[in-house]
Amino acid sequence: MVERERAMGLDEVADALCEPTVLDGGSSTPGCAHPLPSPDRLRAMIEDIRALIFPGYFGTLAPRVESHRDWMRPSLGKLRADIEEQIQAALCFHCEGVTERRSCLEQAGTVADLLMARLPDIRKKMARDVRAAYNGDPAAKNLDEPILCHPGVLAITNYRIAHELYLHSIPLLPRIITELAHSQTGIDIHPGASIGESFFIDHGTGVVIGETCVIGDRVCLYQGVTLGAKSFQRDESGNPTKGVPRHPIVEDAVVVYAGATILGRITIGRGSIIGGNVWLTKSVPANSRITQASVRRDVFTEGAGI
Repeated sequence: MVERERAMGLDEVADALCEPTVLDGGSSTPGCAHPLPSPDRLRAMIEDIRALIFPGYFGTLAPRVESHRDWMRPSLGKLRADIEEQIQAALCFHCEGVTERRSCLEQAGTVADLLMARLPDIRKKMARDVRAAYNGDPAAKNLDEPILCHPGVLAITNYRIAHELYLHSIPLLPRIITELAHSQTGIDIHPGASIGESFFIDHGTGVVIGETCVIGDRVCLYQGVTLGAKSFQRDESGNPTKGVPRHPIVEDAVVVYAGATILGRITIGRGSIIGGNVWLTKSVPANSRITQASVRRDVFTEGAGI
């Protein structure tokens, strides 16, 4: 019989669970003794932004334009406070080396103000994304359908908010925000990707867009598309090197059909069409048409061809 392990007292269990070395270098104690960012609070914050970007579609606001401004001003004040709080939580948890000249609170306030100032531009970009979804989906009867129904629009909204925080080197928050959309839609967009205007993801499930992707304007991706890395550079310890460009560059007006896999730092030239289920690891020039090998159908009788 296997000898049963000695039962641990609750104090011993608590000591073992608090042992910091188990994470092998991971942060286990906030630098400013501040709670971690809250995914639940971030989810509510993103929904508040969505209600501001698409007034009348989300939240409790009635779809009457004349009432929007009266509702927006206090909503913006609350939103700014929530953003600052969550940014501060992220910065404080990683404060060593991040706030050399300013406190976490000061930096959080500055970035919160910058994000609030960017909301009108994010709204303009999202309006173009919605128009692209409407134009690209013959089943959409009006512009309301992409806003309310398309998973791609939801995922892109989260991405565009997260990308602003990523540009200001805010830890944790950008990835949490895009992963909230990932878990809801099946669309995985890293907040570090650079994505142009009028971006359309049709159907969406299984789309993956890597951290260093560069995507131009008027690009359309269908479900199951991967814009990924072919390989990773590694450091002396064998760990992946961070921040190295390793994902595709997709130029303007490219369409990538369902299930295509595009890997590595290659360029898909402007106006190209990449067919379904294509595996691509080399650059293609502008206006290329890349498809699978032609299907050959042979008929064998009486055992021929075996």
